[in-house]
Amino acid sequence: MPGTKRFQHVIETPEPGKWELSGYEAALPITEKSNPLTQDLDKADAKEIVRLLGQCDAEIFQEEGQVMPTYQRLYSESTLTTMVQVAGKVQEVLKEPEGGLVVLSGGGTSGRMAFLMSVSFNQLMRGLGQKPLYTYLIAGGDRNLHLNKHGGGDSDAHGPQAGLEYPPIPAPSPSSCPPLSSCHQAPFVAGQMDYCMDNPAVFLPVLVGFNPVSMARNDPIEDWSSTFRQIAERMQKLQEKQEAFVLNPAIGPEGLSGCSRLKGGSATKVLLETLLLAAHKTVDRGIEASPRCLLEILRTFERAHQVTYSQSAKIAALMKQASTSLEKKGRVHLVGWQTLGIIAIMDGVECIHSFGADFRDIRGFLIGDHSDMFNQKAELINQGSHFTFSQEDFLTSILPALTEVDTVVFIFTLDDNLAEVQTLVEQVKEKTSNIQALAHGTVGQSLPTPLKKLFPSIISITWPLLFFEYEGNFIQKFQHELSTKWVLNTVSTGAHVLLGKILQNHTLDLRIRNSKLFWRALSMLQRFSGQPKARCIENDVRAAPISFHVQAADKKEQVIPIALLSLLFRCSIPEAQAHLAGAPSVCEAIRSALTGPGRKRNADALETLEPALP
Repeated sequence: MPGTKRFQHVIETPEPGKWELSGYEAALPITEKSNPLTQDLDKADAKEIVRLLGQCDAEIFQEEGQVMPTYQRLYSESTLTTMVQVAGKVQEVLKEPEGGLVVLSGGGTSGRMAFLMSVSFNQLMRGLGQKPLYTYLIAGGDRNLHLNKHGGGDSDAHGPQAGLEYPPIPAPSPSSCPPLSSCHQAPFVAGQMDYCMDNPAVFLPVLVGFNPVSMARNDPIEDWSSTFRQIAERMQKLQEKQEAFVLNPAIGPEGLSGCSRLKGGSATKVLLETLLLAAHKTVDRGIEASPRCLLEILRTFERAHQVTYSQSAKIAALMKQASTSLEKKGRVHLVGWQTLGIIAIMDGVECIHSFGADFRDIRGFLIGDHSDMFNQKAELINQGSHFTFSQEDFLTSILPALTEVDTVVFIFTLDDNLAEVQTLVEQVKEKTSNIQALAHGTVGQSLPTPLKKLFPSIISITWPLLFFEYEGNFIQKFQHELSTKWVLNTVSTGAHVLLGKILQNHTLDLRIRNSKLFWRALSMLQRFSGQPKARCIENDVRAAPISFHVQAADKKEQVIPIALLSLLFRCSIPEAQAHLAGAPSVCEAIRSALTGPGRKRNADALETLEPALP
């Protein structure tokens, strides 16, 4: 590693990049900036897409610049100190469990991560003979675990008004923890944090995000008396007395601009599982969590990056297969065992808003018992085709309808019921030959030959043995989950890049389902058209509240590309729709408009234009 690094790393983390310069897309928070690493993502082939997204994921573990430290990072002393302090507060709950609770809360990706982590840590506690103390909240309720329908996604509940992306996480307290009110949009986060701060005898709020507080949105939140920045600033002041905490290391822009399901979701998992597991590992020993303990766990997540991306060639091959299925109007089904099934469900759901995908295009299924996982299981069972996710759903609804153009990916560990895996694979193979496996094992384990022979291709990830104590085994489980997330995110993102859904590193065909996505859409219109904000919003609706625009846009298809073509050609909406219908892909339509005759200014804009945000 370069000598400027303070810590020894498992992977070669990138040096601080162009995005850290004060003038780089200055009007945008870090999580909404475009990543210089992926500015030509739309021109990349499958192998290059894997390499570029892997580099972006490595930025999670990047240290702050030694010459010009612009932002605090995951390995910064200030971040590690706050993580130790929060771990200490979690220990207080674990020592005095009666009436205490750790609440993980968020919307969209962060709400699904909250669900996953509450399931994992409750399993850990049950395995130790302890009372489970974790619960979760997700904007829109449990239905949003499986369907982006209520302004979820990228996400309204992370605080889109603020750009502080990730959940208001532990609310540990020695006192009883009454349920927090659940609503959509930015008030979901702002309301919870404000309520917690007003009731310090009961709650301790922790806000996790990946932008500095100074970059939080400061415009009014509808139906709320404060801005998100004001809430975050109040929390920062209370942090001096350890009555609230803000954990917000910079991890760099997303590989796909603003798509926080990627690096933001992964970093949330890494940060929270590190501090929560550190609390569990040390509390029984009667010692406090320390930076050293945190660093040991963080390095295991770095190792997950190294082990995962060593399979780049096979990940690229799966990406091409998924893209081919989608291009032929087939489906991609992700069938995962245990919590790897939750990761599969998350990946499929998040393609809906990220790429304007149909909910059936990429879809995850959970094989295994899920009886104790959900808050409101009734919201999910027998609720129609949008909510099929279980083993029974796959066998009754999906398997009979499989065709040769569909792809099915089986995701499991070698500790799962491999006879069950083999039976299901054999059933699927009668319908389609496009099957692949993502299999996790430890040194010394191997797939049984009959099962291995069923797959034309296997992404086989072998992990070293780590620890033998119970909590240590969970590190391996968390590695499997993170590795699976990286593989599936890369495959689904890359498949849509290959389908022509991405321009540079911007998703033009996303669904505008919350205020954050509205502002991102407006930014893209300004970026690629070169037009001012006023020109990008119709005169007769400019004064309407953001919720009006979101409700209108959510009912329509391809809102952003049609609006952009209308601006570029100075034509009507029906004419723009006709241009789009005649193009091979969304991005080809936009490129043609930007580079056609008399379009030199727009062609230049495609290369260099900075967004002119309000």
